[in-house]
Amino acid sequence: MNATEVEIVEIPEITTGQDSLMDLHSVLNLLNVIHGELTVLGFELADDSELLSAGLTRCEDMKSDLMDPEASLRHVESLPEIKAAIDAVVTAAVSNYPEKADSPSVQESIGNIAAVFRIFEVRAREILARKKEPGKWVEMSIIDIQADFQAVFSAMEKHSHGRYRILCNLAMQEPNDYFVDFAVQSENGRSSVSVPLVFKDVMRDLIANARKYSPLGASIIVGLYETADSLKFVVQDTGRGIPASEIKRVFEYGQRGSNVEGVRTMGGGFGLTKAFYITKQFGGRFWIKSEVDQGTRIRIELPRPS
Repeated sequence: MNATEVEIVEIPEITTGQDSLMDLHSVLNLLNVIHGELTVLGFELADDSELLSAGLTRCEDMKSDLMDPEASLRHVESLPEIKAAIDAVVTAAVSNYPEKADSPSVQESIGNIAAVFRIFEVRAREILARKKEPGKWVEMSIIDIQADFQAVFSAMEKHSHGRYRILCNLAMQEPNDYFVDFAVQSENGRSSVSVPLVFKDVMRDLIANARKYSPLGASIIVGLYETADSLKFVVQDTGRGIPASEIKRVFEYGQRGSNVEGVRTMGGGFGLTKAFYITKQFGGRFWIKSEVDQGTRIRIELPRPS
């Protein structure tokens, strides 16, 4: 990649509602996945995309409230009740079509919904924890960080309905598989690293973007490295890249590169915006290097609290 690395130092201001939606970006993504799986399940059972309309409406109502900080927090707090309601809708729908209940495609969608809710429960705990202490850094074992991302990759795979796998072992890679090299280290060899809890969202969003905008069979390299003074994060892909004239524009809320307009996405077009705002919130610096059809490399450095 011959592109020049660019430091992003400023982007346009956002509204309170946009800030709330960015804060709950991962919730938006999960709701979109659940909505999509409920739609697929309706088709599988009765060739009817609205068969599970009560569950679809529940997802849509939650999404519409994500720009309201208080309403969205109430939804996060009531996740067990929301899960129970959607589970009941799914159970009732499947019971009406017993001849299809055990088909592989129906069971796959049911399993995918359950897997997404397991991740949703983890996200809910993180969101509620950081609402209490927004700037808190937490000590996390390297094994736990890698396991958390393995769960994310597994959910991405399930939602692809067999179109691709995401692997961390290059020897297992087949032509349609993504290979992710995800290394986490501490300078002094510790088995854990200290990260802002909300920064896990940034890492997830940027890795998901790298997968989304890379072709099947691509490799994605990710590194998280803790020193005595800083936390460093890098994600590099071999995907579509960003036109040079648009690099700063894609950090604006809701903006994507002109060369990815046809890519199906569950997000809201503000993953880079959120990543930059959180980086600045913690006094960090943000660099990007990107070239069309060659890929993108994002580098973030956060100063550790004294």
